[in-house]
Amino acid sequence: MNFLNEVAARFPDAVSLAAGRPYDGFYVADDVERYLRVYRDHLAGTGLSASAIDRTLLQYGRTNGVIGDLIARTLAVDEGIEVPAEAVMVTAGCQEAMIVALRGLCAGPDDVVLAVEPCYVGFTGAARILGIEVVPVPEAADGLDPEAVLRVAREVRASGRRARALYVVPNFANPSGVSMAVAARRRLLEVASEAGLLILEDDPYGLFGLDDEARPTLKALDGAAGGRSVIYLGSFAKSVFPGARVGFLVADQVVVDGAGRRTLLAEELSTVKSMVTVNTSPIAQGVVGGVLVDAEYSLRAANRAKVEFYRRNMRALLAALEHEFGDDEPMTWNTPSGGFFAVLNVPFVADEALVEVSARDYGVLWTPMCFFYGDGGGEGAIRLSCSALEPPRIEEGVRRLGKLVRDLVS
Repeated sequence: MNFLNEVAARFPDAVSLAAGRPYDGFYVADDVERYLRVYRDHLAGTGLSASAIDRTLLQYGRTNGVIGDLIARTLAVDEGIEVPAEAVMVTAGCQEAMIVALRGLCAGPDDVVLAVEPCYVGFTGAARILGIEVVPVPEAADGLDPEAVLRVAREVRASGRRARALYVVPNFANPSGVSMAVAARRRLLEVASEAGLLILEDDPYGLFGLDDEARPTLKALDGAAGGRSVIYLGSFAKSVFPGARVGFLVADQVVVDGAGRRTLLAEELSTVKSMVTVNTSPIAQGVVGGVLVDAEYSLRAANRAKVEFYRRNMRALLAALEHEFGDDEPMTWNTPSGGFFAVLNVPFVADEALVEVSARDYGVLWTPMCFFYGDGGGEGAIRLSCSALEPPRIEEGVRRLGKLVRDLVS
């Protein structure tokens, strides 16, 4: 991430098909004050006094957060996920949710986590910082194969290690853009139960499909079946404000201690969070809470303009790839059904050195897919992002990329 930012800073005129951030045009600073007032009015409506509202927003707060009830209500409306407010931990971005979950689940030297590969670098980086081994499960063209998960879990167990969890992004994954079919999701839940795995389901892009097809979360499917195999990781970076840095995890698994005391896993994980960030900024939570109240607890409804924008951008990217490379037999790319990313396969090594050449001499930035592999892989592929640009800039970026590719191939 730092490398790409540094290259982008040195070549500011380069079109960035690397940046996976949301589009700047959706955000104005005046909205922060507006939504904070909505949240304050909401608190007043619950009977809190003015001084109590001030304490809620301006003092140290509850470790697991103050808007868990609003998040739980939104998940029920938008995703069919039914959990109590106590099962929700509000975190400083989804990145902290990953760190808290990893540290809470992996306590011994033989504890490992499985992760789909290619994998979002934020997760593998968090595991590396904590000294937790990540065992890759290769992703197929149509998403994660549950049978591959079962095979890898058995191999881990046979080696004397203990696989505690599996990290997966079922909807429009970063970096591949691939989604899991519903049948595969159901089978993955069966595999998790058989292998004794918790699933860490990360869902930052689930709102942004190219159509309105229902794509049930693993958490909703698991809950409907009476299971508790999924810890759901969420973020408001794409659906509200990236700068708020508010995420969450949902862990409604029951924990029983030696004395028979029963609590929820989210409450137990608060011990980890209290040592990391003490608590998530109540002011930032208040802004997000105001958005949820104002949206009547449906981010799907509130984000229609963003959904249409990102749909248009993905279609523009795929159309530009077809126009630029459609007659080039060596060139292939996938066609995601939503999200921010697509992958272009190229007949040469795409690495950091080539990124710099591309930015300097051709005016286009992209992300090497090799960044998303732990021990080799992805050298002949690049990730293209379409989220941060208008369609004409996407088309121009692909045109510049086409010139780079043709020069290298020839």
